[in-house]
Amino acid sequence: ASSARIAALHERMRSFAQARGITLIRVGEGIGHQRIIEEGRVRPGTIVAGADSHCVTYGALNAFGIGIGASDLAAAMATGKIWLKVPQTLQVILRGKLTPPAQAKDIILELLRRLRADGADYLALEFSGEGVASLSVEERMVIANMATEAGAKAALFPVDPATRDYLGLIGVADLTPVEPDAHAHYIDRLTIELAAITPLLALPHHVDTVVPVSEAAGRPVDMVFIGTCTGGRASDIRAALAAIREAGGIAPGVELVITPASRAELELLIADGSLAELTAFGAVLTTPGCGACCGTSGAIPRDGATVISTGNRNFKGRMGAPKAEIFLASPAACGAAAATGRITNPKVIAP
Repeated sequence: ASSARIAALHERMRSFAQARGITLIRVGEGIGHQRIIEEGRVRPGTIVAGADSHCVTYGALNAFGIGIGASDLAAAMATGKIWLKVPQTLQVILRGKLTPPAQAKDIILELLRRLRADGADYLALEFSGEGVASLSVEERMVIANMATEAGAKAALFPVDPATRDYLGLIGVADLTPVEPDAHAHYIDRLTIELAAITPLLALPHHVDTVVPVSEAAGRPVDMVFIGTCTGGRASDIRAALAAIREAGGIAPGVELVITPASRAELELLIADGSLAELTAFGAVLTTPGCGACCGTSGAIPRDGATVISTGNRNFKGRMGAPKAEIFLASPAACGAAAATGRITNPKVIAP
């Protein structure tokens, strides 16, 4: 806990859950969005509601994941029912395949650049096109997760062999996916050519003020944060490490903070030696969880600091420092910044 007050709140939560037979994810086990996926609680064709806007992440597994208010969630827990307005659907067609060093984060940043922060208010985003097959389930999580930054109510990907393989590894079978029929109606359609995507960056203090990384190249950075439910999986951390390794280490004066999305992701990094390599370079490891993302725990930046993060939000004060400036970018771009001490196009130091 970050304070005695928060420790007392944790105890209230433990007591509440125990009294009602509710499964509680313990402190240190990771972010709820990551943990319930790992536990196989998110299944295609189901509705999953939570008191957090990033529940849209579950759409990567073809679930209707939605964020609702705490009072609505309490009512759903008490009655087993929920009232929802059926959203209209915006089809997002993905064509082709990404060209490294572009990553999934760059896809959703491009979508935010085009839609803006209110361009998908209360819409369901439906991702389709042959480009979907080129993305891993974890990459789809990145995209679905940040759909809420455009106001989306939900963001669904289709079930395909990648989905089935991913769910099979965590023991989820007997899938009942949802898919559009011949009469599906769309309020609009957008097409994204994945091969045309380049490394992008969201400028402070708006997620939709998106420019090519090259336009901000050279800006010194104080902190690099690799974590959150958007960019804290082992694959994300390895991508950042690859850039650091290629450059020969972390630049002097840069604080690199690594916060895995879950204990399971941390264990993957331990098993393959990535964690040892990162700490040898001087990275700071914090407890799996949300960490500094929402500014309530972990490595809070100082006022005036320039931060580049794999997270999903960069509003003023988001990481707990009202005068810090937060840039959002892919793990590869964040790794490049850690290695050079400046915002850097990862293409410059790509292996």
